[in-house]
Amino acid sequence: MKQTPAEKEIQKRMQPGMITVDGFLGLDKRLLHEIIEEDKEELEKLIITEQEIADIMQYFTDKAFENYDGKTIIDDKYEIEFITVRGKILCPFKHPGGFNKGIIKFKNIKKNISLTWTPLNIHLIRKHCFFEGKGSKHRLEPEILKEALF
Repeated sequence: MKQTPAEKEIQKRMQPGMITVDGFLGLDKRLLHEIIEEDKEELEKLIITEQEIADIMQYFTDKAFENYDGKTIIDDKYEIEFITVRGKILCPFKHPGGFNKGIIKFKNIKKNISLTWTPLNIHLIRKHCFFEGKGSKHRLEPEILKEALF
């Protein structure tokens, strides 16, 4: 399946140096719709939705943001921390407005799984089912997300 002109423009904005220094695609050479479709298929196998993943990521992000003193522990199982960075970042899919910059550091203490994500990652997963390209700095694998967050 060929890319539409809109998909070409979005994928162009995802390249390094357009919105972020590293871009959103990493080493991934697939077309945007191929990346998204493969992740959708993975979610179906895992019996989970992008909404469920985004909701729990937002829950942990909100909890981390509430604690200005660094790391916090939730349910004796999760360690979280929000590292604030000034400014906003745009959605490469051209959603209006910007998303707060920042890094959420997350650790499932019981399973010893550590992840990092950004507020933009949550939006990209929720609205676009986009977990970023393979090899991207902020790529989040659906299988690892499910294992760590639930």
